[in-house]
Amino acid sequence: MHHAIGRLAAVILCLAGLSTSSQLHAETTWERIQRTGEVRIGYANEVPFAYSDLQGKVTGESPEIAKAVFARLGIKTIKPVLTEWGALIPGLQANRFDVIAAGMYITPERMQQVLFADPHYQLDDTLLVRKGNSRKLHSFADIARDPSLKLAVMAGTVEYDYAIKGGVRESQILQVPNTIAQFQAVKTKRAHAAVGTRLTMKDMASKSKGRMEAVEVFHDDPAHIGYGALAFRKGDEDLREAVNGALKEWIGSDDHLRTVAPFGFDRGNLTDKTLADFERP
Repeated sequence: MHHAIGRLAAVILCLAGLSTSSQLHAETTWERIQRTGEVRIGYANEVPFAYSDLQGKVTGESPEIAKAVFARLGIKTIKPVLTEWGALIPGLQANRFDVIAAGMYITPERMQQVLFADPHYQLDDTLLVRKGNSRKLHSFADIARDPSLKLAVMAGTVEYDYAIKGGVRESQILQVPNTIAQFQAVKTKRAHAAVGTRLTMKDMASKSKGRMEAVEVFHDDPAHIGYGALAFRKGDEDLREAVNGALKEWIGSDDHLRTVAPFGFDRGNLTDKTLADFERP
């Protein structure tokens, strides 16, 4: 008796399996994007990587790269979703958007959580200080030397770990939600310096009406050169592969360099690294 039920259950399961695989094949993110012709990109306001301009239009190096790459893949509609930096990965995982296009660096910790495309730029960091750099700050060690010095760091960024590893005490770090708050911290003297990518710090200095400067010579570990990439949900390998193919054809072309030039990127930011260089053997 038990055998008969067992066989019957097996047949039913087998038929159920057949129907699921043929009719109920779950649509992948990439299949949905192709069917609807639109892709949702998650970004956080950080000039020049991704931000809303004065007209409210989303631009920046990463959204412009996403637009160009998806256009090459036949996807014309980009729906931007603004979030805070620290909510980008949780937002992606919660399906609020399909791609993170925010200049996110590839790090071992993030590789546990998301799928990265091949990097589309490389970049180093520096400090934003008040004009004249009276404290002569040129490294994390310079900040660590004086416990009274404060460093403004954007929460959730790799710079927090770099600062701690560089000897900066937790009590010296002022964690803030975004770059505007970093700028304000230095301006109002709540912090003696802010740390971030050289492009962002230079951009902030240029907007400070001569009150601040980006430190020209910043002594940092060469391993801290950041490699930025688009990021996808785990399981969206087909989407990542499609994007990688389009990136490979386009990055480094005159059209690509023209696209990123307004954001301060040039040939010096190109990298020949691929994701394989970051994957542990």
